[in-house]
Amino acid sequence: MGEKIPEPFRWDESFRTFYQNIDDEHKTLFDGIFDLCREPGSQAAKDTLYKRCVDHFTNEEGMMQKANYANYPPHKAAHEKFLSDLKGVALPVSADQQHWAKDWLVNHIKGTDFKYKGQL
Repeated sequence: MGEKIPEPFRWDESFRTFYQNIDDEHKTLFDGIFDLCREPGSQAAKDTLYKRCVDHFTNEEGMMQKANYANYPPHKAAHEKFLSDLKGVALPVSADQQHWAKDWLVNHIKGTDFKYKGQL
């Protein structure tokens, strides 16, 4: 069982990585998923979420590479899989797909991102 998905679906202090730029970007990912769930038929909301993910993943991966973070390869692979899966999501986004996106973000931050705390 994974982490509990917050309702309302918003970033809170329990998601803090202690890297301000990453925390700020994570907030935009929460907002992007929230917006897509609010308007599941919106191509603009899906495109905005996708772009935010690409931008964040690029920044986060750059920090990992600069720090020679040992878990970079599997972390990058997780990002690539999420982007591929998100690209394949059809509109309108189903309730199951909405849950998948929320669950992925919550568990990725708390289960994967938290592993780099203090290492970047």
